[in-house]
Amino acid sequence: MLNKTTTLTEFLLQDERRFKKATGNFTLLLTAIENAVKIIASHVKKSGLVDILGSAGTTNIYDEEVQKLDKFSNDILVETLTKTGHVSAIVTEELEKPELIKTDYGEYVVYIDPLDGSSNIDVNLNVGTIFSIHRKPDNIKSDADLLLKGSDQVAAGYVVYGPSVMFIYTCGNGVNGFTLDPSIGSFLLSHPDMKVPETGKSYAINESYYHRYPEYIQKYLDFIKKEDEETGKPYTLRYASAMIADIHRVLIKGGIFLYPENSKSPNGKLRLMYEVNPMSYIVTQASGSATSQDNNPLEIQPKSLDERTPIVLGSKKMVSEFLSFLK
Repeated sequence: MLNKTTTLTEFLLQDERRFKKATGNFTLLLTAIENAVKIIASHVKKSGLVDILGSAGTTNIYDEEVQKLDKFSNDILVETLTKTGHVSAIVTEELEKPELIKTDYGEYVVYIDPLDGSSNIDVNLNVGTIFSIHRKPDNIKSDADLLLKGSDQVAAGYVVYGPSVMFIYTCGNGVNGFTLDPSIGSFLLSHPDMKVPETGKSYAINESYYHRYPEYIQKYLDFIKKEDEETGKPYTLRYASAMIADIHRVLIKGGIFLYPENSKSPNGKLRLMYEVNPMSYIVTQASGSATSQDNNPLEIQPKSLDERTPIVLGSKKMVSEFLSFLK
């Protein structure tokens, strides 16, 4: 029976018994991610005290500056997952090539954004880890074999390193949230069966790009800022400059998150396989909505591992309102 002292490990084991979709190896895999993010959380909490702030002096394959904590997070996740023996490939933003692992038992492929929102590190704002888990394709011979649709995910989740550390997780049977109790070192079930409220009062978008956005986005932004007491407008802008923080707010309080196309980035900026797919899976499993230019992002067939796509996520009524401007 689930209760407020249910640990993440206990929950995973009960999940297996209830739904019989996962195996013991899957629980071991999630436990490995849990252990890795606890280590990352510890370093994030100490980031103002030890020499891990600032740039590592290199860029990743997307020509973005690599932060020291980015590299640390990536390394600890890759190392921990490799040791499980249950992962055949690990694909992360910080690796130039997928990490292919020789194992007789590797049932899964894991896609990771090791430290989402890393530009927030030096100013002590929220960052997090995003993960997406797929079953291993029959044969992995090249990167093309790892181009898997979001609808094929076995599980997805994220960890937000905020005032408390939270582990949000779904394996296709709803969304549950766990909060780290530092006194015992365990994630405890704190937010069972999470649901995105049908509507909200806030929106998250980089409004400095207003003049880069297509006309329908500009009209939508103008509309939601007009006074209208009956519909609760104007909506309040809440933009954290980190997808993980903005989506976490939407998941708990409702609202809408937008990272659409613009004249400088016609395909948007967020990466389909590391960010859009796992977050879309989580939000829709929590009764929210996800759209990529009126398409289901989970049905997009990736053409490359670094593919980007426009995305809008959030409360059903607010996403429907947004789509009326697109149409």
